[in-house]
Amino acid sequence: MTKKDITCGGDHKGARFAHITKVHPCYNEKLHDKVGRVHVPIAPKCNIGCNFCIRSINTDEDRPGVAGSIMDADAAVEHVLNVTKDSAITVVGVAGPGDSLANEATFEFFEKINKVKPDLIKCMSTNGLLLPKYAERIAELGVNTVTVTVNAVDPEILKEINGFIFYEGKVYKGLEAAEILSKNQLEGIKKITDLGVVVKVNIVLIPGLNDEHIPEIARTVKECGADLVNVLPLIPLNKMADYPRPGCMEIEKARGEVEEYLPVFRACTQCRADAYGIPGKKHEDHHIGNAPQSHF
Repeated sequence: MTKKDITCGGDHKGARFAHITKVHPCYNEKLHDKVGRVHVPIAPKCNIGCNFCIRSINTDEDRPGVAGSIMDADAAVEHVLNVTKDSAITVVGVAGPGDSLANEATFEFFEKINKVKPDLIKCMSTNGLLLPKYAERIAELGVNTVTVTVNAVDPEILKEINGFIFYEGKVYKGLEAAEILSKNQLEGIKKITDLGVVVKVNIVLIPGLNDEHIPEIARTVKECGADLVNVLPLIPLNKMADYPRPGCMEIEKARGEVEEYLPVFRACTQCRADAYGIPGKKHEDHHIGNAPQSHF
């Protein structure tokens, strides 16, 4: 199975995308320093092994995959109610520190927050492995946006980025794992966008590995219905600790190539899984350090 086995054809729905760009700080750079959001750290489990990722519980690192603690759904709802009392926060999201769809608490949280804060824009981030399985459930919960991290659409490249996946009770490695993950990511994007949910695709730029492949990623996810792309620099960690962090010129080159296919978001601060406030404003962009802890 290769990327050529995927038939996408998702519809780029301009009206719903235009609405989200008016209200979501991670979809409109002009709103990024004006509109707040809150990430609730309720999803510690992950079902794939990215070679650059280290999930962690700490209060020191400002990067994805990190939270000060893990909340359950009830504590997360209480936290959202507290931080939205006197602030500009209009968006609530689940961004880890693991994968949103690998944790039942994600769905429980959205069910509960809908009852007390129905007007909040709801979003989540995922690696996409379980996106085809849960697309209808996500849409039924009123989730407005889904961010899918797609670092390659060629399994030969993807196998060098993801060491394994855990899928339907079995561990897959190497090319087989990459083929399953890529297929599910693209099918999931097609399915969720057909249900009216806006999709942003995150691409981690890894010099010497997927940097020349990024235009193909953008072209492919556009065919599947994605609305926006966010190109992020690799944070060299784990098995990729010796890789160079891409510079501004490399990032801008990739973003320029992506813009031939889809709009690009340029203001991402690669924030933590428990961040809240105005993105990039350190005096307002806090994180949680005293909620009940859990384990990965």
